[in-house]
Amino acid sequence: MVGISNKLQITSSVVEGSEPEILNEILSPDCAVAIWQRRPSTWFQNWIDVLPPQNLPNMRVILSPETVKGTLKISFDSIGMPGGVGRRMLEGDIAALATMFARVMEVDMVQIRLDVVTGNACRKFHLDNVKARMLCTYRGRGTQFGVFQPDNDPNPIEELPVGYVGFFRGRMWTKADYPYIVHRSPPIDGTGETRLLLVIDTA
Repeated sequence: MVGISNKLQITSSVVEGSEPEILNEILSPDCAVAIWQRRPSTWFQNWIDVLPPQNLPNMRVILSPETVKGTLKISFDSIGMPGGVGRRMLEGDIAALATMFARVMEVDMVQIRLDVVTGNACRKFHLDNVKARMLCTYRGRGTQFGVFQPDNDPNPIEELPVGYVGFFRGRMWTKADYPYIVHRSPPIDGTGETRLLLVIDTA
């Protein structure tokens, strides 16, 4: 992020809303991040928070949105994730977010990544080398973000609550627009916390 041309349009606005349609705002000229404010049900959160880490999914697949649910079922079976309402809710939510992402980005294939995080992954604030990325934390602390500072961390540092969906522009958004909102995983090393993070990219 050094040497940004002054010919670039800097996009630094964060748009938030309680309805899923807010994610469409990532296409708006000045929007660097669109955030869908939502809270998981208490029942679902209690269910996923007590699952043993070995029964949480670590996976990376490229597929069409309509095949996400079936692929997740096979993967979750393979790691021994308990069946029932909670798992069906997780499968359905990931499939729905993949469909939203594909629609907004106008793509037929998406990359789904589920990461089980127990340490300081991606501890430096950064821009992803993608056009756009959708992030949702299902368990643990959420992604941190803020306005880029040349020699320091953002101030203030914001953090997505669990269940919120963040749609972030990346370095490859367009040649004319440069997103000025950077993000990182929250530092949790030594806390004993286990996070479950969903990442959706174009394939």
